[in-house]
Amino acid sequence: MKRLANLRTWGLALFLTASGLALASCGQQSGEKAAATKGQVVARVGNEVITTQELDNEFRLAGITPDKQKDPEVLKRVLSEIVVRKYLLQQAMNAKLDREPGVLLDLLRVREQVLGNAVLNRAASAKAPTKADVDRYIAKNTWKFADRKLYSVDEVVIPLTPATQNFVNANKDAKSLDELLQKLTTSGIPHGRQLGVLSSSDLPEELVGLIQKRKDDDIFFTRIGSNGLFFKVRAEEARPIEGDAAVNLARQMMRSDALAAELGLAAYSAKLEAKYEGEYADLMKQGEPKSQ
Repeated sequence: MKRLANLRTWGLALFLTASGLALASCGQQSGEKAAATKGQVVARVGNEVITTQELDNEFRLAGITPDKQKDPEVLKRVLSEIVVRKYLLQQAMNAKLDREPGVLLDLLRVREQVLGNAVLNRAASAKAPTKADVDRYIAKNTWKFADRKLYSVDEVVIPLTPATQNFVNANKDAKSLDELLQKLTTSGIPHGRQLGVLSSSDLPEELVGLIQKRKDDDIFFTRIGSNGLFFKVRAEEARPIEGDAAVNLARQMMRSDALAAELGLAAYSAKLEAKYEGEYADLMKQGEPKSQ
């Protein structure tokens, strides 16, 4: 009976959520029509319209600068992508795919991500740095600006996963890249070796300090995005960033730091709010310090 009740509750939740999404979709379509009457209609795909507002938003999300937005090739590519998306949306709606539980859950997940990012961005924007803040940041982080260097490196790239992290921990003191390559091949870990360039502004201060004290055969490790890099420095070149370029870069870095701080605060607050049940409660308690 309990299982049946859970199924009924799940079904009701899906129905109510789907109804909410359907209403939101209707509201969105009405909004699109209103936007179309106020702004210029760029294209029509069946019952869907593409407005100048949507096109501008696409430019924003793609990080396309205003000077590139009038480029015919860029404009054609972006507009074509929107057209395909609108077409596929209509096909999905006609097939009632938005009513499938799996698709519905994906939609809910995307909604949570978009709104969550909006909260973080608003919080970070509310703490926009002043000119004095930016000047202090530039003065404090000289290896990113006045003392910035470009390093020509011989690097081995690996994807970072729980399995490869164990490999990284065990080989941080590797003597050569050739030794690393042999171990990676033996371990069956995908990897690639190449020549590259690293900027000191993208590296932690501690690592930059170690590089400056390096010996010819020293091997270093850092994380770049979702990949790990073992690298050996072949040469370096002073490449300072000053003036407006330094100010713009500092603001970008400070915003990134602010977003990371807001995310950390949110993670801590969410942990306090969460109440796990059943076996999940025991699982999430594992590794936590015991209260005195």
